Amino acid sequence: MENYTVSLASLNLVDNPIPNTQIRKADLLPGLESRLDSMEMKEKPMDDSNIPFRDLTNTSSKKESIHELIAKLNVETSIRYQKTVEDTYCNVYSYDYCYFSKVYLPTVWWTAESLEKVLQGQDVEAVFEDTVDRIYSSAIHDWFLEWGASFGWERMHTVDEIQNKVNENGGIGIICAKRKIKGLSGHIVPVVPETDLHKAYRENGVVLYPLQSQAGKLNYNYFSEVRKDWWNDELYSSYVLYYHE
Repeated sequence: MENYTVSLASLNLVDNPIPNTQIRKADLLPGLESRLDSMEMKEKPMDDSNIPFRDLTNTSSKKESIHELIAKLNVETSIRYQKTVEDTYCNVYSYDYCYFSKVYLPTVWWTAESLEKVLQGQDVEAVFEDTVDRIYSSAIHDWFLEWGASFGWERMHTVDEIQNKVNENGGIGIICAKRKIKGLSGHIVPVVPETDLHKAYRENGVVLYPLQSQAGKLNYNYFSEVRKDWWNDELYSSYVLYYHE
């Protein structure tokens, strides 16, 4: 189900720390049928005034509003994120989490032809299944390496580092793993601030399993130990850790 049409090698931008000023978001307009109680329009952001955006006033407001967002999205029961026979929706949940946290993560991305035009400075409208297509978790892994820096993402190197950044600054953390077998789903999960009730798992003061929130085969508003270091599973060829203020 991977739909990523631009190779990293061809553009020679693997893990590029230099933002590309020509690249633009591939955003679709919110759709009224894109709702928590619907399976429709997952490619579009939700236009729901009841879902809180992250409050960027200060660190405390950022963290408090993140937990309000997790409660409202309620990945464990919301229809939008429930698995089907064909698919799971870790990418949709991660997109929604980032969208309402005021951070860009793609749920659709430019086709190869459209991307070339965008990089040439042309004005390209995001049209689903024409100029943009869905992007899934394995392809998002590559997107982070190629384009993450252009949208303010900073690469982290340990789960301890990313959990501490999220806790200290109220920012957005992501773990994204790429599947070994092309065409099969990888996985993407937000790393979220700890609370009195919900904690990362540590040994000798070092985070081994960060506090996360996910859609997938099983959906969790919060988890740490239950899936341990899933990103090191033999199913995956590699994983990346990224952080955004």
